[in-house]
Amino acid sequence: MNIRDESALRELNLYPLWVRRGTAAEVESVSTPLAPVVETYNANAAMVTTISKPAPSPTPNIDMPDVGALSWPQLKAQVKECTTCKLRAGCTQTVFGVGDEKADWLFVGEGPGADEDARGEPFVGQAGKLLDNMLAAIQLKRGNNVYIANIVKCRPPGNRTPESDEIAACLPYLRQQIALIRPKLIVALGKTAATSLLGRDATLGSLRGTLHDFNGTPLLVTFHPAYLLRSPAEKAKAWQDLCCARQKMLS
Repeated sequence: MNIRDESALRELNLYPLWVRRGTAAEVESVSTPLAPVVETYNANAAMVTTISKPAPSPTPNIDMPDVGALSWPQLKAQVKECTTCKLRAGCTQTVFGVGDEKADWLFVGEGPGADEDARGEPFVGQAGKLLDNMLAAIQLKRGNNVYIANIVKCRPPGNRTPESDEIAACLPYLRQQIALIRPKLIVALGKTAATSLLGRDATLGSLRGTLHDFNGTPLLVTFHPAYLLRSPAEKAKAWQDLCCARQKMLS
């Protein structure tokens, strides 16, 4: 394990590594931070075989942007100029998304915070640092086969949860991003991202542990990094989710 791996696992409260009791040969066989928990998470193997279909999204009472045929440059330009909902009037700039536009992995959060609003990039504050460590723990890196986006592109006032009409106004943009990226896996970070993409209200606990379907793309649900900063005891569960995501991608 290299220093970066150790740092990432310490951030997730998962260092020293979990190892099985057994022979020295078994312990020496652990060569990556994923290996020690694969057996632990195999108990939840149903997660990678159970598919739940999204419910149909309700029709919002707003003028939805027509983005279904837009290219990356066109989509970015339309998001930059969007005034469909009230969020645009109160933010510094739109936060489109960042990363590899042909990525296998797509991580979707809720919306920009103050740091993201200032810099125009998702997950750049403390929650972003934790997300980077979560990625490193499963041997991923921001921008390298990874794309990061949010449900809404503008910062809600006071970092409140986006309202239903605001989510509805922004979802067409995210859907087109997904269509252009064609990821192999979507990881929804937090309840807002999960319920918005799946089109139904549910608790985060009920959505974790199941492989969902988003228009033919597998979708896994885990905690939002900002929540993990407030509730560090849940980091072990987030690690389990990440291991399952990695297992799905390797299968």
